[in-house]
Amino acid sequence: MTDPQLSGPSYGPASGGAPKQLVVFLHGRGANGHDLIGLAPYIAPHLPDALFLSPDAPQPCDMAPVGLQWFSLIERTPENIAAGVRSAAPRVDAFLDHHLARHGLTDAELALFGFSQGCMMALHVGLRRSQAPAAVLGYSGLLAAPDAVATEATAKPPVLLVHGEADEIVPHAALPAAEAALNAAGVPVEAVSRPGLGHGIDEDGIERAVAMLARVFA
Repeated sequence: MTDPQLSGPSYGPASGGAPKQLVVFLHGRGANGHDLIGLAPYIAPHLPDALFLSPDAPQPCDMAPVGLQWFSLIERTPENIAAGVRSAAPRVDAFLDHHLARHGLTDAELALFGFSQGCMMALHVGLRRSQAPAAVLGYSGLLAAPDAVATEATAKPPVLLVHGEADEIVPHAALPAAEAALNAAGVPVEAVSRPGLGHGIDEDGIERAVAMLARVFA
């Protein structure tokens, strides 16, 4: 079996039984797997059979003394971002394949939840799996290589995008741009703008995640 290479904290299933769903958090640049696994206790009561995994990104952050990154963002050009997600995607795919096989699950029982740079990874990977995940949830991120989605998407899972209108790191304009590209590619997408929210996830965003996950895993 492929070495998953990536590792990080986990949570659940709250039921104490074998996992029936897998929810994988992909954190942002400068953080690690512990950054998002703290959301699991809020979601788990609604998904008692879900196993939550939050792998650490593979690289030390090159723009901070601590934390990790999926790829470098020193050069924030669209071309560099597209190259970055492509370079990091195989390790995420290997991690997903390993844990799905380990628990006897398929992509239909998988949801990806990404924040910021992790949102970029979740969208890229989720749309290019051989089988569609149950859902992709992206917060405060952007869609890399938007012009390539229509030709490269091998899966069209439902996508939830949530972005703060006051985001100081990833401009809010990334939300309508991603929504337009996904719509054009035939990917079902719900795009939510949060007034006054900066680069983060608020209570409304968590509630929307719970609602979507409960729906796709019903």
